[in-house]
Amino acid sequence: MIAAALATASALALTACGPESETGSSPVADVSVAPGSGKPGTVLDRPFEKPQIVLTDTTGKPYDLRARTKGKPTLVYFGYTHCPDVCPLTMSNIAEAMKQLPKADRDKLEVVFVTTDPERDTPAELAKWLPSAGDPSFVGLSGEFAKIQAGARQLGIGIDPPSKDKDGKVVSMHGAQVLAFSPKTDRGYVVYGENTTVEEYAKDLPKLIRGENP
Repeated sequence: MIAAALATASALALTACGPESETGSSPVADVSVAPGSGKPGTVLDRPFEKPQIVLTDTTGKPYDLRARTKGKPTLVYFGYTHCPDVCPLTMSNIAEAMKQLPKADRDKLEVVFVTTDPERDTPAELAKWLPSAGDPSFVGLSGEFAKIQAGARQLGIGIDPPSKDKDGKVVSMHGAQVLAFSPKTDRGYVVYGENTTVEEYAKDLPKLIRGENP
């Protein structure tokens, strides 16, 4: 098992999906990654509790994250649809890895995409974007920014309100971690970074679905 303790706010940096991602930004997340482990996922010494938040899904109905994913292997990611790089790549990598799973395992796995740009990412917009960026089975959630930000913070993921860069483009600053929740405990015990590949997800997903450490 890879041990990773909760660290200070300087452990990981926010990702700017867009031009500013090249220059970096202020670090904020509070999960540290064990160096030299050779594994894509970091197993936490103290897993995260699943946020108690109710947002709106792509059908316009309330979605209680904790209740709807109870007892299910779940991946949670915070991002936005206008992101030109990290967000669609992350969703695509997970979707491609899922294709390598038996159908029974695919049906068990919940992938939840929570927007960090709810003003533009309406339920209808998420409904159009998710199938092309990832998979039709992915759950897309939108809602009040303050509620989304609070939910992300409970998982050690920092997000800032969308803002405009020097070229006038709207950029959303957010942590790019994927949190994996166990179907046995409903706690987030594995963190994946933005560089996790299709092959790495494909290798780990069967264990995550069974509630095992990768």
